[in-house]
Amino acid sequence: MATTRDPEATRARIFDAAVAEFARHGIAGARIDRIAAEAKANKQLIYAYFGNKAELFSQVLGRSMVDLASAVPVDPDDIEGWLDRLMDYHAAHPELLRLLYWEGIEYGSTELLPDEAQRQKHYALKVAAVQDAQDRGVISDAIPARDLFFLLIAMANWAAFVPQMSRILAGSEDTDRDRLRASIKEAARRMVAREDGPREDGPREDGPREDGPREDGPR
Repeated sequence: MATTRDPEATRARIFDAAVAEFARHGIAGARIDRIAAEAKANKQLIYAYFGNKAELFSQVLGRSMVDLASAVPVDPDDIEGWLDRLMDYHAAHPELLRLLYWEGIEYGSTELLPDEAQRQKHYALKVAAVQDAQDRGVISDAIPARDLFFLLIAMANWAAFVPQMSRILAGSEDTDRDRLRASIKEAARRMVAREDGPREDGPREDGPREDGPREDGPR
């Protein structure tokens, strides 16, 4: 009986094999032959479906980022909960940060990415969510929205990005990892906290604080 070809299943196998190959070897070190062998697919199908190796990498990383955005949408109304979910996601899917690492090595800080414009649009939506929370007075606007978003994901991602540094500096026990996570969330909480607290119905009016002066008097 003839075997029925399933293009979508083949694409999925190629994609999964490419994720593992690029995460392990980077763009320069990845081999289409190995991807084809792992996916049990014809090498020419990879070129037909995804283009050359650089184009395949770009699609793999782009899809991985879309998956993250869908699974863990930015939630500036619950910064600590969002960071928890983000750290959990990267612990379960370490390949995404590895792909970003290899991309940085390949393209450096000056060469534009093949999909730079699309990537900027992708992150503009996330920055807009932070800006909206600042405009609503939910979080502090002391740090510009795009810088604040960068700092928050940097704190959340670094331990998963360089796990050896986390082990060396923070410790290797479960209690050490729990303490580090709590510290990251506390740092984030302080970074976004408004001096006058969250604003519910527009800006606070000038005047004395509702809770009055401290009982121990002026310092």
